Amino acid sequence: MTSHSTVLITGASTGIGAAYAERFARRGHSLVLVARDKARLESLAARLRAETGAAVEVLPADLTQPGELAAVEARLREDAGIETLINNAGAALLGNFVDQSTDDVARLVALNTTALVRLASAIAPRLAHAGKGAIVNISSVVGLAPEFGASVYGATKAFVLFLSQGLSLELAPKGVYVQAVLPAGTRTEIWERAGVDVDAMPDLMGVDELVDAALVGFDRREVVTIPPLHEAARWDALNAARQTLIADIRQAHVAERYRPAA
Repeated sequence: MTSHSTVLITGASTGIGAAYAERFARRGHSLVLVARDKARLESLAARLRAETGAAVEVLPADLTQPGELAAVEARLREDAGIETLINNAGAALLGNFVDQSTDDVARLVALNTTALVRLASAIAPRLAHAGKGAIVNISSVVGLAPEFGASVYGATKAFVLFLSQGLSLELAPKGVYVQAVLPAGTRTEIWERAGVDVDAMPDLMGVDELVDAALVGFDRREVVTIPPLHEAARWDALNAARQTLIADIRQAHVAERYRPAA
């Protein structure tokens, strides 16, 4: 990405998205801020213009609504000034799967996966053609561990991680950087919206600390950034084990242990 290019950020009105907006504005970039809450977007935009002098545009949209999502897609396809997409918009759905309504599950999947992949799909061809740009997808450590519960939420975040790794393999040779950021629990409004009392969760990371760490990974061009992980070797070991597994499962015949008994 070039120094004064535009960054489009989803879920930008508060929390992680708003922190990204502030950091990129201070880096000298123009912004397009996307979220449902127009009043909050305009308030943030006014503050950033006053504090940083950045050009900030608001684009109110509910990304679970096809028409509004399509408007953001069109902007990503057509605006050559946008060189970075921060795919941050998301929601949580906690509790047991059998207690969650099908409609709630569908809305979560629509926002956390469908909207995210459609926006990436809208911008990726243009970035690949230009040979520059970046796509940042906000995943979660929950996507690594079914043991955390929140099966559907975790599954959507596992999708985001897999997608980001796959897109990196495809797009990095074309000059496009793709990063997956995996926060642990972070102090944002996502918990309140999911009906969780954040005051009962003392281990939540601050938003500013999370985004600053994610940007260290961004500047290093990491494919996967896990801000709460102290021992990077543990991720490397997991990835190495996965690579070994890939070699083991490329076989034309079933494993001996699955052969029917004679």
